Amino acid sequence: MVDVIEVQNLKKNYREMAAVKGISFKVKQGSLFAFLGTNGAGKSTTIDILCTLTAKTSGTVKIAGHTIGTGSANDLIRKKIGVVFQDSILDERLTVYENIWHRGVAYGLSKEEWKNNYQFVANYLHLEDIAKKKYGKLSGGQRRRVDIARALIHRPSILFLDEPTTGLDPKTRQFVWQAIQKLQEETNMTVFLTTHYMEEAAMADEIVVIKSGKIVAQGTPNQLKERYAYDQLSVEFNKAIDGAKYLSSHPYTFNQGTFTVPIRSTIEALEILKELEPVLQSFEVIKGSMDDVFIRINEEGELPYVNDAKLSEQTLKSI
Repeated sequence: MVDVIEVQNLKKNYREMAAVKGISFKVKQGSLFAFLGTNGAGKSTTIDILCTLTAKTSGTVKIAGHTIGTGSANDLIRKKIGVVFQDSILDERLTVYENIWHRGVAYGLSKEEWKNNYQFVANYLHLEDIAKKKYGKLSGGQRRRVDIARALIHRPSILFLDEPTTGLDPKTRQFVWQAIQKLQEETNMTVFLTTHYMEEAAMADEIVVIKSGKIVAQGTPNQLKERYAYDQLSVEFNKAIDGAKYLSSHPYTFNQGTFTVPIRSTIEALEILKELEPVLQSFEVIKGSMDDVFIRINEEGELPYVNDAKLSEQTLKSI
């Protein structure tokens, strides 16, 4: 696949503060790309630069073959991208139809183009029932559908989604993602996502994690899970049993009567359970998740104590 976004040694300084410190990454055409980071990591600054809203300090950024900051590139890039911001930029006094009409006019769409494009976004996002309602009277989920329609009215090839489902109920979040995935599959649109919901990030083709202005992790969801997350076997022993004695050959943590053992796989859990079967009261295998990945990459402070000794991060990764 072609690289539709190319970022090379991107830096952004605000006076004496370096917000972005020389990051590089690429995004494939038609892919779902997740760009993750805690608040203040440099995530929003990077997105603002990619969307031509903020000037970079140095480095090179190419969007759809156009280099940001050269000639008429920024104007050409804006025609190729759509952006769904965290906060709406639509007029609450206008209807859904009127808001999207004004956005189409801003992009210079002809009457026929606008008509065709509006039908296109209305079908994907089910706007028929709310088209005549004022934007200010809509629910949070309805507003988000319209926000996405606004971003798509000029039929961009790249869609930036900045925390698109924050604050939405699970059913509405599911609908939004079904619409986005269908749109992506049928049009080969590239989606650049930021989110605090790790289950959404887990759907991505590629993930980049930024921390303190630098990229600290990059790969597919499975690659990052293998590197930073691990499965766990949680066990409780019969009351009269000294569990520490039976787990002396395994690293573990202990909390409120429960022993937790990091494991490589479910097969390893079976081997341990076979050893413990005569004295077990209960057990549970907990699969490593993208939440574990994100926390481990960004965690600070001490790791839990194990057998009166700290279980090092390197030990956890090697398990």
